[in-house]
Amino acid sequence: MAEKHNKTQSTHIIVADRSKELTHRLRRIFSKNDVQISRARGMEIVLEKFESQQYDVLLVASSCLSDDQDAGIRSLEHIGKNSPMTQILFLAEPSDIHLAMDALKAGIYQYGRLPITDEELRLLINMAVQERPRYGTNLFLESKEQRVKFEKLVGSSLPMQGVYRQIRQAAATDMPILLLGETGTGKDLAAQAIHEQSDRRDAPYVPVNLGALPSELVGSELFGHEKGAFTGAVERREGKFEQAQDGTIFLDEIATIDEKVQVSLLRLIEQKKFHRLGGKEVISTNARLIAASNQDLPDIVERGTFRKDLYYRLDVFRIVMPPLRERRSDIVLLVDEFLQRYNRAFQKHITGIAPECVTLLESYDWPGNVRELKNVIQRGALVCEADVLLPEHLPPRFRPDEPTPSTIGFRVGTPLEQMEREMILRALAETGNNRTEAAKMLGISRRSLYNKLHKHNIQ
Repeated sequence: MAEKHNKTQSTHIIVADRSKELTHRLRRIFSKNDVQISRARGMEIVLEKFESQQYDVLLVASSCLSDDQDAGIRSLEHIGKNSPMTQILFLAEPSDIHLAMDALKAGIYQYGRLPITDEELRLLINMAVQERPRYGTNLFLESKEQRVKFEKLVGSSLPMQGVYRQIRQAAATDMPILLLGETGTGKDLAAQAIHEQSDRRDAPYVPVNLGALPSELVGSELFGHEKGAFTGAVERREGKFEQAQDGTIFLDEIATIDEKVQVSLLRLIEQKKFHRLGGKEVISTNARLIAASNQDLPDIVERGTFRKDLYYRLDVFRIVMPPLRERRSDIVLLVDEFLQRYNRAFQKHITGIAPECVTLLESYDWPGNVRELKNVIQRGALVCEADVLLPEHLPPRFRPDEPTPSTIGFRVGTPLEQMEREMILRALAETGNNRTEAAKMLGISRRSLYNKLHKHNIQ
């Protein structure tokens, strides 16, 4: 019988094994009154279980690491760092004995060879429990208050709790991550959270908004260029992948890149090497890649404008950011967060939001998602002179008794530059700062809209 680590609690063991054999054996060996045994089929499920339970022993069969051995070893290291009171035991099949050395380097307590007798298994676990550290904190366990905010993401709804869990799982690996979701759902914040939760947090985090770049400059921006590589290349320039060495590079709006850049990116993912434009030197990169898109990538692949092989390389670990209309219970939390921010920015003292104002916000569909809500609260905080945000402080579209104007006029002689700027601002306001919809309303491409935003210094 395994000794209890104190007089009031039983020993908690979690078994990571594709089959149920180890779990059944442990239940035969130990009394159920003294030992509680859980099972997980893979390391991702193990990580998830650690978020709600403290375990004394994690028993890992090498078969659990067969799909991705490197990721499995990193998961063991991640658990060891974040749950130091857990003793990790590794059972290796004869063909996987080399993994035992990697597991020891990752910080496990001990390993054993399979097959193993019941007595050997009992001894291994008893020793692990007896020598288990008595002090430490399971950093996977979070209080309710902490779950409301995760890095820079805010929300306590079930969809957001799922996102937080996936971010922690993604942070424990080095595989490519694909973030999908509508404009304004926080894909950039999720990418930052993955970086900050990972072992690369002290290395650079380099975001690149591909949709805001002219197509002819994307290759140079990502891979760099040598002097004279093209007209205007007056000196050597490092690309974003060089800048992100050993860190994380976040490629937003990945669906906008052309065929040539897609081929170069695919080669980089496969070989971890690339050339600067116009250069012959082979440059290695260890940057972790996170890509994002607000478009339906599978549909774009079917239309033939995005390479299928690149899509499969990117879509290894997918996280879908929920739209705000699917997490309405988070609206009040987000409003509080934005009010605090803009109280400081505008030197205001707005203490809250009126109930009728909450009703208006929660009944709105939010086509621009969290980004639109942020802009609404920013405007409200700016015009509010009271202690509480009221419906009158919201844009006209939230007040049904005040129809939103749908026309705009200019005096004859108004400069074209001024007219263009006003039309862009009005389109952004009408669409809740949804730039894709604003571009459609104006009859221009999204890339052209970005160029005009830069031209008119519109943030």
